Amino acid sequence: MDRLHSRTVGIFLVALSAVLWSTAGLFVRMSHLDTWTIVAWRSFFSFVTLGGFAVVHYRGELGRVILRQGWPGACAVAVSVVSAICYVMALRMTTVANVMIIYAALPFITTGIAFIWLRERVTMRFLVAGGIAIAGIAIMGRAAAGPRDLLGIGAAVIMTIGFATQLVQVKRYPSLDMTIIITLMSGICMLVAVPFMRPDIPSFQSLLACALFGILTMGVAYMLLLKGGQLISSGEAGFVSMLDVPLGPLWVWFFYGERPTGAVMGGGAIVLGAVAWYLLTSRAPDTARTVTSPTWAASDSPTVPHQ
Repeated sequence: MDRLHSRTVGIFLVALSAVLWSTAGLFVRMSHLDTWTIVAWRSFFSFVTLGGFAVVHYRGELGRVILRQGWPGACAVAVSVVSAICYVMALRMTTVANVMIIYAALPFITTGIAFIWLRERVTMRFLVAGGIAIAGIAIMGRAAAGPRDLLGIGAAVIMTIGFATQLVQVKRYPSLDMTIIITLMSGICMLVAVPFMRPDIPSFQSLLACALFGILTMGVAYMLLLKGGQLISSGEAGFVSMLDVPLGPLWVWFFYGERPTGAVMGGGAIVLGAVAWYLLTSRAPDTARTVTSPTWAASDSPTVPHQ
């Protein structure tokens, strides 16, 4: 697969994951359940779906494949667990618009982590755009209605940092098996949430919402994002995933009348404006390749996974 085709496939996978990911807030509102019950049932459906696929795909080799992930895989699972739980907490404690605006800082956080870890290049344009985006997030944070909103925003920040870390992880360790990582993450999330969840069986609508949430956003979308992130630069993967920032609030606005406040929309416009300016002033050759230090280039250049 040549570099141009790899980049096209990577962008498509990340964009598709963003569209699926944007429905998360809708499913949380549709479930009418508390945070831990959503986490438990969503993780259950994701674990059964992906776990079943892994058993059929790897058969007798499943145990060996899991062990082969090593400590990078264990770290990836741990980060995924924290991010997944914080994501549901954020959506339960504050508006979808607030969560999406925080998530809009993903490309800047991802690029910052990639600079420290992989020595990917950071330009002055990135620093300017990142500063503007932080200002927009601060405006949005000051508009929080109360302590619950602030806790939700805090959870969204942790979630976004976790996702950014994962995007860099799959670049640093391209041999990680995303099916295994997300399956293990789902199983651990389920075990963590079970002691705190409601003991009764939810209604059909609630179970359907959790099933769609687990299969589409926690399973399929997660894998598409991390698979696509292996084919394009870390920062570019973060930017493409911004598609769900405007889509997420639109779903709940249309179905549940959850309209963002003026301050949130203003802060969000600043963040998205910073992202748009950065993208429009980027040159294609700069975003099409990853610039790493000589230390990584010799032995750790990413391989292109088979889809």
